[in-house]
Amino acid sequence: MYVRRPLIAGLATVALLAGVTGAASAESSPAAGPTGDGAQALCKRAPKIDHRIDRALKRLQAGPGRRGSVARLEQRVANAKKAGHDEIATYLKDRLTFRTSLVTTLQQRQKDLKDVRTWCADHDNGAS
Repeated sequence: MYVRRPLIAGLATVALLAGVTGAASAESSPAAGPTGDGAQALCKRAPKIDHRIDRALKRLQAGPGRRGSVARLEQRVANAKKAGHDEIATYLKDRLTFRTSLVTTLQQRQKDLKDVRTWCADHDNGAS
């Protein structure tokens, strides 16, 4: 009988707190989505984004001596095949496929960002 009272009191407290936190989270959540397209912020960050893309492309297109390059990964695939490690070669080949597609994606983003920078220059850096 004495064991049930603290248990019941604890359950009642948990239920009460759960109701309070649920109501508080409902009040603090935003009612609507974004109000703009973020053009001004994108125009402000465009030079930094361009720098990051350039760095990534430079690393990916470097020679086999550079970690993270496509050429280095190609060499690792060849080494794994030569050693007879077929499972390792398959895994590395899948990574190589992704890394090669990443070069294409980054080059496309670089072109798109150039258009964004032109737009920003024509529209007062998105302020209007």
